[in-house]
Amino acid sequence: MRAARFHEYGPADVLVVDDAPEPHAGPGEIRIRAAAASVNPIDFKTRSGVLRDYYPAELPAIPGRDAAGTVDEVGDGVTGVAVGDRVFGLGGIFGASAEHVVLTAWAPVPDTWTLEQAAGAGLAVATAGGALNLLGDLSGKTLLVEGAAGGVGSAAVAIGVARGATVIGTASEAKHDYLRSIGALPTTYGPGLADRVAALTPTGVDAVLDAVGSGSLPDLVAIAGDPSRVVTVADHMLAGGLGVRHYTAQNDSAVLAEGAGYGAKGAYTPFVAETFPLEKIAEAHRYAERGRTQGKVIVTI
Repeated sequence: MRAARFHEYGPADVLVVDDAPEPHAGPGEIRIRAAAASVNPIDFKTRSGVLRDYYPAELPAIPGRDAAGTVDEVGDGVTGVAVGDRVFGLGGIFGASAEHVVLTAWAPVPDTWTLEQAAGAGLAVATAGGALNLLGDLSGKTLLVEGAAGGVGSAAVAIGVARGATVIGTASEAKHDYLRSIGALPTTYGPGLADRVAALTPTGVDAVLDAVGSGSLPDLVAIAGDPSRVVTVADHMLAGGLGVRHYTAQNDSAVLAEGAGYGAKGAYTPFVAETFPLEKIAEAHRYAERGRTQGKVIVTI
């Protein structure tokens, strides 16, 4: 099968498209004929070697954590899905930027999404939904999302609104119209955030999700009033010293199904910032590494 692979750690230029062995669905797994995969920070961090102590790659390795496509193999013990179904989901830390991808968590693609949009939903929904679960019942609460215009942040906004929260989202001013369109009260990030948030919600913030890891955790804890009210998905280094919980996405089909359900109702649509064909995956990684992207970077297979 065609796949993007890196045969050594390094910059985006180490990525090549070549022939790789086809994976097959094992017990409790499915395989898809992938239409698209997303590019996430973990993909370029594992490719560069920054995370080799945590997620060592068996070289040559295929980058990619999540994908969307059509089921073409169903493993033993799997029910509720059949060959030909359109699904999106998550596999391992590696393997998604290829023609065939094995998934261990998945959900049906809503009719309201394209497969490219669905490819941008898996890791974003799993991360945002799981992190918000740690913050408890959000109904009637005020949630602050730091970095609300990115893939995880925008999913957190949509899920938070759907769960009954008033959501304040931080982003650059150019992205404020987008945040309003997905149900957030927008404000800018950086110095003075506490005052800007107080102007939007005089009764205060009940919960905070840090989706960007910009070093703002001390300020976010001060705004929330208690580190137990703050969860970060992007700042492991600062979290421990502040008593803030750090969340890493789990392969949870129930969380993916929740996101897909919101998608079917029109309450959540993954925003695709840019698409690249598989042959230009190095360019896709470079684009994603520049950061501050609104939405997801997608590779079409």
